[in-house]
Amino acid sequence: MSPYTQARRAYHESAVLTASPGQLVVMLYDGAIRSLRQSADAMRRGERERSRNGMRTAEAIIDELNNSLDMRQGEIPSRLRSIYFYCKRLLIQANAQTDAESIDMVVKLLGELREAWSQILESPELKSA
Repeated sequence: MSPYTQARRAYHESAVLTASPGQLVVMLYDGAIRSLRQSADAMRRGERERSRNGMRTAEAIIDELNNSLDMRQGEIPSRLRSIYFYCKRLLIQANAQTDAESIDMVVKLLGELREAWSQILESPELKSA
């Protein structure tokens, strides 16, 4: 392993270990979005296996986001769960129909959720806490 790779891995590990729960959620969204963009690009190039691998990674992240929801917290977790299930259905459709546009739709949905979380983390109420 190159020194650059080792340094990058150490940086990522440090970022994860020191992140707040909200920051971890944003990181998960970032990872899913990155994997899905790579998946859509691979699908457009006809690289089905690479595309499937990216979708699998994103599906695992979506599953983790879904499993971490506290359903006792009202309506928001329920709505997020519905969005996550919809994203998974779109990815199944994308894989079955070789449809990169469905992947792009999931990227858009997750991007909007990621932006919402990022704005919440930037809110003055959280920064002063």
